[in-house]
Amino acid sequence: MDTVILKDIMLPDSSVADIEVKDGKIAAVTVAAGRVGNAAAGAATENAESADVAEKNAESADVAEKNAESAEAEVIDCSGKAVLPGLVNMHTHAAMSMMRGLEEDVLFHKWLDRIWDVESKIDAEYVWWATKVACIEMLRTGTTLYNNHYWFSDVAHRAALQMGIRPVESYVFLDKFDASEAQRQKEQCEKMYSKSLDWGDDAHFTVGIHSIYSVSEQTMVWAADFARRHGLKIHIHLSETEKEVRDCINEHGVSPVEYLDRLGILGPDLIAAHTLWLSDNDIALLGAHHVNCVHNINSNLKLASGYRFRYNELRDAGANVCIGTDGCASSNNLDILEALKTAAMVQKAWRKDPSAMPLDELIPIATANGARALGINTGILEVGRDADLLIIDTDNTFFLSPAPFLANLVYSAHSDCISSVMCRGRFVMRDRKIEGEKEIIAEAMSVLGRMKF
Repeated sequence: MDTVILKDIMLPDSSVADIEVKDGKIAAVTVAAGRVGNAAAGAATENAESADVAEKNAESADVAEKNAESAEAEVIDCSGKAVLPGLVNMHTHAAMSMMRGLEEDVLFHKWLDRIWDVESKIDAEYVWWATKVACIEMLRTGTTLYNNHYWFSDVAHRAALQMGIRPVESYVFLDKFDASEAQRQKEQCEKMYSKSLDWGDDAHFTVGIHSIYSVSEQTMVWAADFARRHGLKIHIHLSETEKEVRDCINEHGVSPVEYLDRLGILGPDLIAAHTLWLSDNDIALLGAHHVNCVHNINSNLKLASGYRFRYNELRDAGANVCIGTDGCASSNNLDILEALKTAAMVQKAWRKDPSAMPLDELIPIATANGARALGINTGILEVGRDADLLIIDTDNTFFLSPAPFLANLVYSAHSDCISSVMCRGRFVMRDRKIEGEKEIIAEAMSVLGRMKF
């Protein structure tokens, strides 16, 4: 069916509305009793946008009423359910879903050496099934859009689309300062970009740079220039560890952020994962260039990379702060709701400020900010946006209080309260069921059985 009406569903501010989804987009948001306010905007919109969103949604009320009476619309009773925009995982390595726990209780650089050894053994078949495993987990935990930084991007793209989720795939540069390898990777990147032109509107291609300590200066500059000539985003690990910063200062006389600024790579098209070890000048540069900074709290904590992510300072400087899980080899799961809770609580703890990373800012970090960083028309409950939606079952103990819905969702509930997921207006999980899940897991186990990790 082209049209679905989510009847009597609770918006993030606890008001009740009917949401019409038509041809993959939000066609109408009609608040009960004719009331339209910030509820129509949802929690995933910034204060400055709320009035515009409410006005657009208010204009859609007559359309919704007419379509609700149409025989072509599937009307779903959503009493006891709430809605949220689909979550955006802004930095992950999806096919690491079958590498969980391979190297535990070690520092980052020892962990990385082990992972690089494992990755030298993987192939396209492994990436196909491991990506599907990751997609199952992301859909179950509410992610509808993810920004991937991994190998075999064409294979990963096709696997994700079969699962109904929206992938952003990168060609990743990792030349390890070898000139011949750098040339090979440049040629591969050009070929992969040409292939991506046939991907259509459902997926997006980016240029990945592993890091300043694993990619030569010449290759980084070439990659950034290639991306900008073709209107692509650039995705890099940046200032993830104290060692990375210390080594960069010793070698180049500046921090990693300052080094990328010197090379002309900073910009609003840059997605910088981690950005954990930052000076005041680093933050000023990231803000001035409106860089998209991705917080990966669980991975950073687990590898003891650090925990003092300077959210307030980055936000105030003008950077666009998003959130990601990183890959399962370090974070062990792909649950954005868990990452949000951890991120907020760690901010409060190290700052000794319970108001740090408040709820009204927390949800946009996982929705609107990521969509804006990627330039994709989702992340807000607004008419005209792509219908990437989470239907949340509130009929459980976690929501049995008069507290705001978002407080109970983030701090009390778990992601298994997400009962159904829509991506581009199509159900990709319904009543916790994902098509082909058992078969995918069986195939993945078979592939994993032959790997020599």
